[in-house]
Amino acid sequence: MAYSLIAIRRSFGDLLVLDGVDIEIPPSQLLVILGPSGCGKTTLLKIVAGLDPAFEGRREGFERARFSFVFQDHRLLPWKSAVENALFALSGSGLSRAEALTRIERYVGLSGLGGHADRPIRELSGGMRQRASLVRAFAMPADFLLLDEAFQSVDLKRKRELMGVFLDLRAMERNVSILVTHDPAEALWLADRVIVLSDRPARVIDAFDVDTPRERREPGTPEVATLERRLNAALLGL
Repeated sequence: MAYSLIAIRRSFGDLLVLDGVDIEIPPSQLLVILGPSGCGKTTLLKIVAGLDPAFEGRREGFERARFSFVFQDHRLLPWKSAVENALFALSGSGLSRAEALTRIERYVGLSGLGGHADRPIRELSGGMRQRASLVRAFAMPADFLLLDEAFQSVDLKRKRELMGVFLDLRAMERNVSILVTHDPAEALWLADRVIVLSDRPARVIDAFDVDTPRERREPGTPEVATLERRLNAALLGL
């Protein structure tokens, strides 16, 4: 089943933020929405999730969809552990405690948290907190995983590690994942498909599939260099 955003417009008073955005989202796709800071990417995610009803246009196929989120600021309860945070998030999911723990432990095993999973979040590093946030998000049974600049709060080395963890976790779940970012390198490393938004008011100015296998997406490879030039031209209006 495909999902569609059709002619989406969103204004805040006299400020037009989204201006006629059209996006098709096939099942199981990892879609990256790339655009300048402040162009309306987070607003678009909220519309996808049904959290912002004050828009014009149509949102089709989402009626029974379930959503899970990963944020740049992890939004974990600092006095609880990674496991306890995930259990808290799953408390309204309909799963029994035993079922929820089984599901959480499966993702903890792939996350790299190791012996840190039962420590309070306030004792963990930023990278470990973001791993805990990924575990919580993936443990939640959902049709969509929405990531809002989820890898921006760590250095480049930790970012690559976290993106690897994300891809490993996603391989188990295969839900639709939508990541918004302003980082072209991040987009090209992760995406099955990239949507490029203009500056505000945001419109779709480019869209393309990324078919290159991830082991050949290192910066400087011919395939990546061609796509980088295309992205930079779109973002810079060249």
